[in-house]
Amino acid sequence: MYNLSYAEVMDDLCGDQRLNEHEAMTIVIDKLSNASELGIRSPEAVDALFYTRRLWSYFLEQLADDGNELPIETRANLISIGIWVLKEAEALRQWQQEDFADIIQINSIIRDSLDG
Repeated sequence: MYNLSYAEVMDDLCGDQRLNEHEAMTIVIDKLSNASELGIRSPEAVDALFYTRRLWSYFLEQLADDGNELPIETRANLISIGIWVLKEAEALRQWQQEDFADIIQINSIIRDSLDG
């Protein structure tokens, strides 16, 4: 399997921000799904959680930026979701939890909302 760094993935995507975010979310979801199949103690789980944390840290930084044009309430809701995702990823990373289903589902919902 060919693995790209986060920076390479982001650089290779087209210039449209929403498409970039959608594609980055798809990559993370695919990684999480693969990790779910291979188990929480697999190297793929470490990789998936690393990329999930990086992507959501980036999203949170963008959402907190005063220049962000999303409505305040939408930004606040997405920040809350992002904090939950980071906590969930940490619980998985520390093996306090072994089920990837919730984090995959939330990421899928957010990704799918970027379509419209």
